[in-house]
Amino acid sequence: MHYTLCDMIADITANSVEAGATHITLECIQTRDALDVTVADNGKGMSSETLVKAEDPFFTDGKKHPNRKVGLGIPFLIQTAEETDGSWDIQSVPGKGTTVTMKFNLANIDTPPVGNLPDLFLDVLTLPGNYDMDIHRTDNAAGLDYTVNRNELKDALGGELESAESQILLRKFIESQEV
Repeated sequence: MHYTLCDMIADITANSVEAGATHITLECIQTRDALDVTVADNGKGMSSETLVKAEDPFFTDGKKHPNRKVGLGIPFLIQTAEETDGSWDIQSVPGKGTTVTMKFNLANIDTPPVGNLPDLFLDVLTLPGNYDMDIHRTDNAAGLDYTVNRNELKDALGGELESAESQILLRKFIESQEV
């Protein structure tokens, strides 16, 4: 299993980048007892047959990671959701993209810790690739509701997010949205 829910969300989001998506939406809606997450992309999508196979931890298409014999992201998502009174859903259309919906019951004692959402956002915004991303974060208990856009952030930081200086500024900006 992943150590935190953020680790799992990062893995699923990285799948979108690796699937060639040019636009990804990551939505995290948190309440006192729940974290609802949606990752939607316009990547290559999956057939219904591939979607069924993706639930098997011993399935990999061999293309994304040629030497890997397993694909654990989706199986870990399924296991975590089902064992902690959460839920999951994956909708995908070849050539159109994929939407993964995850609902985690934070009141269940077996649910992994959420982790650090600002760090998650920094991690997924700086994944290598040519894509745009919208991140929408809502935390009803903390009174948070904000959206950030990767291309707008890149423009504000001089066209790149890879340098240490840009990442420091990006971290400060994301953290400032959390207050």
